[in-house]
Amino acid sequence: MNRKKEIKPFGIRDKIGYMFGDFANDFTFLLSSMFMMKFYTDVMGISPGIVGGLMMAARCVDAVTDITMGQIADRSKPTADGKFKPWLKRMCGPVAVSSFLIYQSAFANMAYGFKVVWMVITYILWGSVFYTSINIPYGSMASAISEEPNERVSLSTWRTIGSTFAGLVIGVSTPMIAYVVVDGNTVLSGTRMTVIAGIFSVCAVICYLLCFHLVTERVVIEKQSERIKIGKLVRSLFTNRSLIGIILAAIMVLLAQLGIQGMAGYVYPNYYGSGNAQALSMLIGTVGMLIICAPLATRLSIRFGKKELSIVSCLIGAVSYLICFLIRPESPYVYIVFYAIAFIGQGFFSMVIWAMITDVIDDAELRNGVREDGTIYSVYSFARKAGQAISNGLSGLLLEMIGYSQVTAFDTEVVNGIFNISCIVPVIGLVLVAASLYFVYPLDKKRVEENNRKLSQLHEDQPQVP
Repeated sequence: MNRKKEIKPFGIRDKIGYMFGDFANDFTFLLSSMFMMKFYTDVMGISPGIVGGLMMAARCVDAVTDITMGQIADRSKPTADGKFKPWLKRMCGPVAVSSFLIYQSAFANMAYGFKVVWMVITYILWGSVFYTSINIPYGSMASAISEEPNERVSLSTWRTIGSTFAGLVIGVSTPMIAYVVVDGNTVLSGTRMTVIAGIFSVCAVICYLLCFHLVTERVVIEKQSERIKIGKLVRSLFTNRSLIGIILAAIMVLLAQLGIQGMAGYVYPNYYGSGNAQALSMLIGTVGMLIICAPLATRLSIRFGKKELSIVSCLIGAVSYLICFLIRPESPYVYIVFYAIAFIGQGFFSMVIWAMITDVIDDAELRNGVREDGTIYSVYSFARKAGQAISNGLSGLLLEMIGYSQVTAFDTEVVNGIFNISCIVPVIGLVLVAASLYFVYPLDKKRVEENNRKLSQLHEDQPQVP
């Protein structure tokens, strides 16, 4: 049962605090998405198929840890700081340290088997254990900060602003610092990557603590006493159309980001021979997100609907990369223009997706009569990481197919293959995002407004907890 605390109203302090939470998350998550594959293929000398295979196999572990953490969050007793917020303080240190341990270039000359084992252990500790233990409560916390739909949309927007700032810092500074020119080729420096990973881990801890101190949980979500029933959870997953729709869209958008962000570490230094162009592309893309998506996402979603806005914006991004593939620009700066349009296109979806998750949670409460923020968010979080795994696994497979290795990294056929992957995959991914939302996800503007009215009436009719 939910009831509001008699505390200060929702405001800018909550928005900024929640922004810092995703800023912290992405200091490790985006670093992994954008540079882990590059680090282990180019610095550690591991086959891209093995790296991608690990990222996919780790999701089998996540299938257990994500759902388990969701249940732990739902079954935890609210404290003076709230139900979900305390986990930020508890787990910020472990997630930061485990991320740093992934990028240890000092082991580059160790035996191949040792490097593979080190990669497996550190990646699973970071992604499947510690990142899960902080990300699930953080995402679930949005429902406890406010019950108001428009305030949740603003939280989603500010969360994405935090992610965008992290992308700006990581995507711009890392290529400028980490790449060096060796024998005329732009290559990744392992030593510099280790230092960068350490700095970002410290920044993550600081941002998690800022989130903890700035955000207020003002909606009391009582402890769930019912134990998880796997059969019931599986049935709910396969019968909850809104959850299925958002899961499909999440997987597809991360597939799109394989080309938009993941392949940036290959297309700019290898195809265009410019690490600085990669930094510039992230700068332009993230600034575009901040000046176009951030101020407009809430307004447009309120007027047209979150689902409707996301479909149109993702299709615009798909068209941009399709044109880029057809004309094959020789200049990296022309490529950046198409990159920026696609980045901003999927950016609108990224700005509102977290509010869409709370819509799914509301819809499930009306269907089942039980509030299960942590469990539902954990299912979505698993899907999000599965999407990342599929995209990284696919990138490893595709790089293997075009013959990419430390030796062939700058061969003509290989770099042409890199360009093709960087364009075709985002087109497919963004079209599938739009299709998932249009054909599967049922929560359009009208349905969301109707659910909000029903829930408001339901909560008003419930007796207050003394």
